[in-house]
Amino acid sequence: MNQPFPQKGHPKGLYVLFATEMWERFNYYGMRAILVLFMTKALLFDKVFASNLYGSYTSLVYLTPLVGGYIADRYWGNKRSIIAGGILMAIGEFLLFFCGSLYQTSEQLSSLLFFSGLGFMIAGNGFFKPNISSLVGQIYPKGDRRIDSAYTIFYMGINVGGAIGPLVCGIVGDTGNPADFKWAFLVAGIGMLISVVIQKLYHNKYVVTPEGTPLGQVPDDAPKKFSNPVLIGTGLALMSVLMIGLLYVDAKVFSFLTYLLIAAVIFIAFILFSDKTLSKFEKSRIGVIFIVAFFVIFFWSAFEQAGASLTFFAEEQTQRDLGFVNIPASIFQSLNSIFVIAFAPVFAWLWLKLGKREPSSPTKMAMGLFLLAVGYLWIAFGVKDVQPGIKVSIIWLTGMYALHTWGELCLSPIGLSLVNKLAPLKFASLLMAVWFLANAAANKLAGVLSALYPENGKTTSFIGYQMNNMYDFFMLFVFMAGIASIILFFLSKKLQKMMHS
Repeated sequence: MNQPFPQKGHPKGLYVLFATEMWERFNYYGMRAILVLFMTKALLFDKVFASNLYGSYTSLVYLTPLVGGYIADRYWGNKRSIIAGGILMAIGEFLLFFCGSLYQTSEQLSSLLFFSGLGFMIAGNGFFKPNISSLVGQIYPKGDRRIDSAYTIFYMGINVGGAIGPLVCGIVGDTGNPADFKWAFLVAGIGMLISVVIQKLYHNKYVVTPEGTPLGQVPDDAPKKFSNPVLIGTGLALMSVLMIGLLYVDAKVFSFLTYLLIAAVIFIAFILFSDKTLSKFEKSRIGVIFIVAFFVIFFWSAFEQAGASLTFFAEEQTQRDLGFVNIPASIFQSLNSIFVIAFAPVFAWLWLKLGKREPSSPTKMAMGLFLLAVGYLWIAFGVKDVQPGIKVSIIWLTGMYALHTWGELCLSPIGLSLVNKLAPLKFASLLMAVWFLANAAANKLAGVLSALYPENGKTTSFIGYQMNNMYDFFMLFVFMAGIASIILFFLSKKLQKMMHS
């Protein structure tokens, strides 16, 4: 029996992974929705510092999967790594809850708790994120056409959490009273604990290979000492302390993350391309992963403005008072996920319906970059000739998020699926981490770009491009994403050949 699962429908393991990821994303996006508002309204950081710190935090969130993926592949397996990472993230949220409770009475202690909470979140995500994503493709036989739609369904799980998290955390935390932000952190932490419980209870029963063997167990050749609970606990604690230190140094002492990211790319490329067990065919496919990962940096650096500059824009320049309700600025971050839930089935159906006419994965990703550029063009026209301080209709933010969502559906689940299909099994988690490394670079750049937010008529510039108002600011992303889209379109056929598909 090579394929015990029917070709129609999906194995139950997909829905276990869906629920586990959904609650983890509830935790992450719920906290992210109020993070820059908490920094600027409660901790009283200025926007430039808050933007850069936001970029450093989200960058490290996507950088640590390099470590978590490697440890899972060699020593712990996916299951143990997911549960350990989830526990660390829950601890991080509870530390932020105490920070939000004490910032008015003990500034020094609340600052320590703030950086500690973010550090635990970063460390935990490193073990959780690459390992759950890499399991999705492994529950299907190789070459199964359901894998693309499976990743789209899994992506819906991400976005159910991404939709509910900001809504719930925005309602309980973003009330206009900075003292209430702590409740958002508490609720997010409870969501993370639910994720861990689901994974613990149902993994071995349902997250299995097509032959029925549980996935993500400790590798057979892993040294037994690495399964020692004391050693595991010590390692997780040291990892968390290291992340706290890295975040603090990057934010307060010296911004080193850009150099660290470049070093990480070179190091991983060396490990992969110098491995003599990999064939020329496999290395060509790995090269495709590195090339498309470079292009997604341009996508996510613009897309991730949602958690920073676009939150400032929603707070200050969007007419949120509808007469019968005043919408919290943080809740706008639910729009993207709501649109994903609405349109993901449409895109999954579309790719299957096109059959042989279905665009290649690189072409779909170029389409995603193009739609992102159109989204920023839409909101740029919405603010053109509008004076600072004048609030614009919510239709501009809403329309932009819709276009960004269509772009995301062309790029992100397709990219996850592409990595799964092209990666050699022995480096499955590490190459999934390469995908998240591109997100790390993009998020760091997103923070840098958000710091250029031209509030109160101030002039900012990026590589010689001057921005005097919001129109100029949004057009920067139109140019970035648009040019990257055109180049990727022209490279698509070459990449198809390198994929040997």
